[in-house]
Amino acid sequence: MTAITDLTVRAADGSDAPLGGYAGKVLLIVNTASKCGFTPQYEGLEQLHRTYSDRGFEVLAFPCNQFGAQEPGDAAEIANFCTLTYDVTFPVFAKVDVNGPDAEPLFEALKSAAPGLMGSTGIKWNFTKFLVDCTGKVTRYAPTTKPEALKADIEKFL
Repeated sequence: MTAITDLTVRAADGSDAPLGGYAGKVLLIVNTASKCGFTPQYEGLEQLHRTYSDRGFEVLAFPCNQFGAQEPGDAAEIANFCTLTYDVTFPVFAKVDVNGPDAEPLFEALKSAAPGLMGSTGIKWNFTKFLVDCTGKVTRYAPTTKPEALKADIEKFL
């Protein structure tokens, strides 16, 4: 399997964003949406980022419009919403598909490394979380799992 940090994704401005700079860090990768019932989790994600970023932890957000069309905005609208509403300081990348034929390769790798319930690989909804330890091991968390519930696992990996 390709290491997560060997992949390149698109930054919000459309430029290439190699994930190699995150090698050796603990990553929390999340598919997000601005108009979802789980959107307030941005607050918890930001708190995790602020608490652990100086210890080698990063939150990486990937907006996705595949679930109930709950991320209709363009990159500028999404960035504005995240900054003004939740004071987000972690990276919010370009909007992606997480399922289907156009799924972002990063999410294909994450789903393969950490299948969901009963071995399903599809992502079921916004705010599915993937915690990647510094060795590349991936753990998946459901959208209903609040960011603060991940503290013990994050601390274990740091």
